[in-house]
Amino acid sequence: MSPTDPLSLLLTAWVASAILMVGLWLLERRLQHLSIADVGWCYGLALVVLWYASAAPGEPARRTLVALLVLLYAVRLGTHVLVDRLWRKPEDGRYRTLRVQWGEQGPLRRFWYFQLQAAAIVWFSLPPLVVMHNPHPPFHLIELLGLLLWGVAVTGEAVADRQLAVFRRQPWNRDRVCREGLWYYSRHPNYFFEWLHWWSYVVMGLASPLGNWGLTLIGPLTMGWALLKVTGIPWTETQTMKSRGREYAEYQRTTNAFIPWPPRRL
Repeated sequence: MSPTDPLSLLLTAWVASAILMVGLWLLERRLQHLSIADVGWCYGLALVVLWYASAAPGEPARRTLVALLVLLYAVRLGTHVLVDRLWRKPEDGRYRTLRVQWGEQGPLRRFWYFQLQAAAIVWFSLPPLVVMHNPHPPFHLIELLGLLLWGVAVTGEAVADRQLAVFRRQPWNRDRVCREGLWYYSRHPNYFFEWLHWWSYVVMGLASPLGNWGLTLIGPLTMGWALLKVTGIPWTETQTMKSRGREYAEYQRTTNAFIPWPPRRL
């Protein structure tokens, strides 16, 4: 098996990610803050895709562009999580709930949670790898459309995160629901644009050999499932209802959960 074979690249990325997550698990045992795993996923994804850019086959200009896109996306998101949820901040409510549920098995359960993040790094690195693997000369029109979609999605997510952070910094908004900017049109615009971002690799991947293109769907399908059914909207809304019940219930009745759209009139 060649070192630049896609399977070899993925296996090496998994080993490196697993080692990284062991280190972060040890750090988490000291700091007692599971948001470290989220930061590690973002920065780990950036490192893995940068390595793909140097080692994977494919047209060099395309590999460089895709690596830059993932780097900008992942470092921006990871830094946001670091500043907004980790640095001098209490642990996220969902993680506090997990600590209670895990009880005495907490350290072992957290170890495997970090290893799940390592597997997720490799899983979500597949769509960029498929785009990089394209041997055709750059850049096809469809790739430029994918690049435009990437720009809209990453900008939208950054704007939504910024709007919420600014809203929360105001002391008079402590127990209020943010309905400003993009949050007027969606209860979770940051999640929507995160999901939309993964579709950009699907579009860019259309210029790749069709035998590989289907792997790009891993990104939006998995992220959509996680955000809509598992760790995204369900967890967030459960926690928010506890702290902003009546106002948030009214927000739920008038505003789409995911796709931005003008609010309904009651």
